[in-house]
Amino acid sequence: MTGTSWWGRSGRGPQSESCRLLSVDAESRVFSRLRATIAWETLRFMLSGARLRLALVVLLSAVFWGSLYALFIEGFSFLESIHAEVISLLFNAFFSSLMIMLVFSTAILLYGNMYCSTEAKVLLTLPVRDEAIFAHKFHEAMWFSSWGFILLGSPMLVAYGVVRGSPWTYYLLLLPFMVSFVVIPATLGAICCMAAVAWLGSLRVHALAMLGVVVCAGAAWLGWSLFGSSPAAGGTTEWFEQVLARLSIAEQKFLPSWWLSSGLLDAAQNSTQPETRFASLLEAVKFLAVLVSNGMLLQLLARWLARSCYRQGYSQLVGEMPARRQRRIAWTDEFLSAAGTARGRPLRLLLVKDLRLFRRDIAQWSQFVIFFGLLGLYFFNLRVFNYNVAYASMISFLNLAVAGLILSTFTTRFVYPMISLEGRRFWILGLLPVHRDQILWSKFLFSFLGGVVPCCALLYLSDSMLGISQSLIWVHEICCVVLCMGLSGIAVGLGARMPDLRESSPAKIAAGFGGTLCLVLSSLFIMAVVVIAATPTHLAMATRAFGGGGPPPTGILGWASGPQGTAASLLLVGFLGVIATFLPLELGLRAFRRLEP
Repeated sequence: MTGTSWWGRSGRGPQSESCRLLSVDAESRVFSRLRATIAWETLRFMLSGARLRLALVVLLSAVFWGSLYALFIEGFSFLESIHAEVISLLFNAFFSSLMIMLVFSTAILLYGNMYCSTEAKVLLTLPVRDEAIFAHKFHEAMWFSSWGFILLGSPMLVAYGVVRGSPWTYYLLLLPFMVSFVVIPATLGAICCMAAVAWLGSLRVHALAMLGVVVCAGAAWLGWSLFGSSPAAGGTTEWFEQVLARLSIAEQKFLPSWWLSSGLLDAAQNSTQPETRFASLLEAVKFLAVLVSNGMLLQLLARWLARSCYRQGYSQLVGEMPARRQRRIAWTDEFLSAAGTARGRPLRLLLVKDLRLFRRDIAQWSQFVIFFGLLGLYFFNLRVFNYNVAYASMISFLNLAVAGLILSTFTTRFVYPMISLEGRRFWILGLLPVHRDQILWSKFLFSFLGGVVPCCALLYLSDSMLGISQSLIWVHEICCVVLCMGLSGIAVGLGARMPDLRESSPAKIAAGFGGTLCLVLSSLFIMAVVVIAATPTHLAMATRAFGGGGPPPTGILGWASGPQGTAASLLLVGFLGVIATFLPLELGLRAFRRLEP
């Protein structure tokens, strides 16, 4: 039976009465039950087989939320007493930045869910509408892209309401405001994703490259214009005037971030007069209505676009895949394959294979670029504030910990499942003249080299912006190299020691017991390295701060706060790095040699 006889010329519905499509409401209920079933099964799996990971996520999220809440309480109390007018600008800058992040993250997630997932292939064979498939995948992508916004934004907004003494209606409107705001950038990201796949075709990569160049040029110009002038002393009137001038660029009335911040500020007004309080509440509800109406309009546009070009874009993307396999090998792959001796060629070829997989998986390199790009932007903005030596040193070690934690997230999410993902192709590796140890070492080198370059560069940028001494910069760089080695060794070693060769989803592999153990050990290793490396530096600063200009301390305190203490801490850090690198790798190598898939 041909496609036209079954679906008709338009492909929108069957011609036979026995094959009539479900109504829109019925399709919506079916997909709602599907999402509810998936959510329930996921929760049941985590309660039965991943309790450690669930408890760890809940505990760390609660600690993170409480720490942010305490920090925002102090910050808003300070600003409320001195410069209350800067709060609206801070809200606008914060929400506009998150809006841009949500556009990109939703577009990336939706591309993987709608065009690259196995579920999308199955759904496209069923007699369901294209817009229903889009709505199902959009809800999933919006949840995964916006939960971080809820986790970051809720402690800030709650703390602001507590400092201002806001009425109960402010807290009641928080969740509707945040949800209605998230829908707008998420829908914009979905529209950009579907339009790029359907209409750009083979020019998609070139268009994205041009867009990246334009974004980088705009970011460079913005950074030069905002931070080109020398900053004033922190906390002075001149400094706050500079901050107000730099943040005013985000205060544009056509942006959804301005609607959100204005509505929240109106809802937080706590006036003693009922008429004024009611007028502020009415203004807040008006801004909420603007957010909801624009979100609904964009949803209608996105569903029309999905109905018009989703299948067309999917067919074009699938049709391009055979042509992609005929493309010439990249010059970087040729260089890596030819460089070195013939004995190390198998190891280099395995590195090339992992590099190609990384380049072709948009979920990996896009998240890598976004997270480390945002971290670089944060490090660059440190030069706006004039810290004294003690605060600069403390912040530099905190930045070292942040870089390590981000890298541990990537090693747990993407490096740990690499051995397990070789399960279905393991028979191919077994036929190759390659020793099994070389497979593991190639994964380790791929993870280490891919992490050490951006992390060391970002830490050098952070230390340069903070203006710390050259000796402390070398301490941070050594600790960064040790962290990259240890995190790569933990992820690769545990991945080979506890593989899951039957699972094809890297997210589910990382969510298991082995992935949770990898994340916990990586976090403990980062904490140990940072604390050991920071102890001599902060002992020396505390001694100078409380010594009152007297004679330098003697004994153990003097030894620990001097150059000998720094050298001893680096030796201990190196010893921990060797253990964290080679002990998991040795355990993984022994298990991998005996592995029978």
